[in-house]
Amino acid sequence: MRDLVFAEWESEVRRVVAGAKHVLRPILINTLPVFYDNIAEALSPDHPRQHATSNNDIAAAHGNERARMTSYGPDQIIHEYQIFRDVFSRVADAQGVTLSRAEWGIVNASIDCAVREAVKKFTAMHDSMRQRVAASLSHDMRNPLSVIVNGAHVLTLGPPAEKAQGLAGKILDSGRRLSGMIEELLDVLSFHKGETVPLDLSRFDLLELAKQVCADANVSDGKCSVGGSPLVGYWCEKSLRRALENLVANAMKYGDGAEVTIKVAGAHGRMMLSVHNTGNPIPAEHRTRIFQYLWRQDSARDQRGWGIGLPFVQSVAESHGGSVAVDSSSEQGTTFLIDLPVDCRPFVPDEAP
Repeated sequence: MRDLVFAEWESEVRRVVAGAKHVLRPILINTLPVFYDNIAEALSPDHPRQHATSNNDIAAAHGNERARMTSYGPDQIIHEYQIFRDVFSRVADAQGVTLSRAEWGIVNASIDCAVREAVKKFTAMHDSMRQRVAASLSHDMRNPLSVIVNGAHVLTLGPPAEKAQGLAGKILDSGRRLSGMIEELLDVLSFHKGETVPLDLSRFDLLELAKQVCADANVSDGKCSVGGSPLVGYWCEKSLRRALENLVANAMKYGDGAEVTIKVAGAHGRMMLSVHNTGNPIPAEHRTRIFQYLWRQDSARDQRGWGIGLPFVQSVAESHGGSVAVDSSSEQGTTFLIDLPVDCRPFVPDEAP
């Protein structure tokens, strides 16, 4: 039913949802294909997924992207999901698909949970972006500030004139850097600007990139495999490679030593790049925090830290006009999903074809 549902849903949303008429199709479809597949899994007998949003944050990724890529308000997100529910029901009736009362309960619970998570993420996005940039810049400010303080201290000791001139130059340079960081921080705090990763878009096959990253990982006795079909699009190869390397490294570090799987897929003008590992899942209370800059899990037994790796992956995805989501459970392992438009040029400043 999926293609029929999305065709009717897109038509209805463009017709009745304010602000949706001129949204490009890859952005309008967003992460909904994954959400739809999760509903199908939840409806499948003996599948461990209870409803579409269990063990994952795909609905939150939807709300995040709506906040960044559209002029929507929370009411439009709710309206979209209401239309999705109605269209799903109409298409099921038209196709003769009969669901039991319990199965409809799963569908409705999936949509209701998705609405709550998407709207919650949507409303929190700007504050989250400002906090992340503030934390990152505050951390980076330590270096030039240290140069200024140490250089000034040396000058008070009365060094030779030639050495003093060099120290003064370093202090001046570090002061300018620090001033620029403060201006950027004030912009972020005042005008809701979020950080982006500089992109150099080019046309390439994502499957080939995934194979290269996998081969590099296997050089050091890693266990990595790649699945999927060739998918050619416009992305930044350098930043996407770094993001994928980060996810693969994390999967090998925090998995149980079994094979790490990279998968490449495409649907409805979107590309889905996933990295999966088995082993202990990410606790539910941590799934909403692992993308925060410099957040670390602290416990007496486990001092692992995510640092800036996953926030960088998120920045890469969002700079391309997409999202990153995580799905983690003891039954299915952990999957990180990068979901981007196949052609990112319309969504990157100065890159429109």
